Amino acid sequence: MALFVKGYNIVTEKVAKPANPVTRYLREVRGELRKVTWPTREESWRLTIIVLVVTILFALFLWGFDYIFSGGVGFIVQQIIGL
Repeated sequence: MALFVKGYNIVTEKVAKPANPVTRYLREVRGELRKVTWPTREESWRLTIIVLVVTILFALFLWGFDYIFSGGVGFIVQQIIGL
């Protein structure tokens, strides 16, 4: 709505306040989360089991490597010091 007074244009329209940055951010996050394709319960369980198995296998690999490496270092130390 605009008022005209003797050639002057007086604007009486309500100007929208700029959105609070935090509120805008949360609104955008909510919109993006609605676009996500969430896994089913079965997919979640299957992927969790895969992660656990790979983690255990990698831990065993590191344990074996550490065991061999520490044995080798111990053998070299024994040969140098002669204990």
